[in-house]
Amino acid sequence: MYVCDSSAPTFADDLVAALVATRATLAFDAIGGGKLVGQILGAMETAINATATSYNRYGSDTHKQAYIYGGLDRGPTEFHRTFGMSWGIGGWLLTPFLGRLGLEGMVRLRQRVVDELTTTFASHYTDEVSLGGVLAPAAIAGYARQATGEKYLIRPQLG
Repeated sequence: MYVCDSSAPTFADDLVAALVATRATLAFDAIGGGKLVGQILGAMETAINATATSYNRYGSDTHKQAYIYGGLDRGPTEFHRTFGMSWGIGGWLLTPFLGRLGLEGMVRLRQRVVDELTTTFASHYTDEVSLGGVLAPAAIAGYARQATGEKYLIRPQLG
């Protein structure tokens, strides 16, 4: 597994190194706004070209794809086309994806989540709040930051 910290001064180099190692050409972005999607696609192109045997003025022929599935940054999605002409940026939502899988596929994925609930799909929460507690000024100040690693769990059954 590779973890690249976008706030680190070595982020761009770390990302390219991870992409060279994994040969990944597909990314999912929860941030949405800002420059991250473009940085990822550009790093994919750089990683692909690290082992290229010929030059193509239009960039590599390898398709690079990024899906935005969140909007933690509510600003515009910005990118500079440094990744050739074979690329795509799209939106991705779980519900339509599950609908395309059909019942058997949904059951299989649901079972995988159940089986891996404490490993692959484990979640950690900064705080748990009741449905009424969601409106408390202190709770709002906490979850409105939408900070990485600071999820809040709403538990209606709490008093």
